[in-house]
Amino acid sequence: MASNPIGNTLTLTKIRVRLAMRNRTFLFFSLIMPLGFLFFFVTIFSKNDPVWTAYILGAILTMTVMGSFWGLSVQLVMFREAGILRRFRLAPLGAGPMLASSILANYILVLPSVAIEILVTKFVLHMHGWGNLWAIFLLVTIGSATFSSFGLIVASVTNTMQETQVINQVIWTAFLFLSGATVPLARFPHWIQGASLFMPATYLATGLENAATNLATNSEIITDLIALTIGVLVAFEISRQLFRWEPEAKVPGSAKLWVLVAMIPFLAFGTYENVKGDRLARIRQDFQMMNRTATAEPPSRSH
Repeated sequence: MASNPIGNTLTLTKIRVRLAMRNRTFLFFSLIMPLGFLFFFVTIFSKNDPVWTAYILGAILTMTVMGSFWGLSVQLVMFREAGILRRFRLAPLGAGPMLASSILANYILVLPSVAIEILVTKFVLHMHGWGNLWAIFLLVTIGSATFSSFGLIVASVTNTMQETQVINQVIWTAFLFLSGATVPLARFPHWIQGASLFMPATYLATGLENAATNLATNSEIITDLIALTIGVLVAFEISRQLFRWEPEAKVPGSAKLWVLVAMIPFLAFGTYENVKGDRLARIRQDFQMMNRTATAEPPSRSH
């Protein structure tokens, strides 16, 4: 297998997709649960306003895409503890194709969930229009790779399943609640809004929410995509360098600092946005606009 990295990656991708499709737990958390959240949030919070329905769709898409962070890290640690990764290494197989196949398989599995969520919101929950589908597609694509790569870093720097779940819970909670994916970012105090700009989840959440409500401008989409693309490149290389095949191979506690290294691109983006950018001002403006808008037509922001 080692002579053809691309072929190895595609072969491993097929295997990973088949394994996931046989897992009922995966199907529940990747498809059934997001749809449940979609219906719940639209019923409770949208007040029959199609603009808020579209905004909630963006938040649910964010949760769906970010789910790869948790799933991949747990799966790889499980494979390593069970000795499955050791068998792949005997092929022999490089770390690059193994990790790339994880990202690609996750993306293939995320796309149907995203499509179903959009169709249900449009035809069942009566969302007006489709939003910016190209922006949604690009953000889902790059976002899926980015959060998959972050999950791979966690899998590479943890030694046990228990340790993996603890670190996942801490990072996932921060991503979920401080990015605007659950509570609109504009509702938080200004200091939390400023801190959120240092997290990759914020660029995915605000990007998808603006794309779903058709509020995203080209410059905003490009900024979100650049931030997420740099993130995936840095995170993938770190995970490739730290990847371990053997359960006996332990890493020191200091290796967990590499998770922070992967955040450096977002620290740079967050610093710029807090000092010179206008992202927070646009987020607040959009939030006020959606609160004032009539239900008949989606709002438009002055570009």
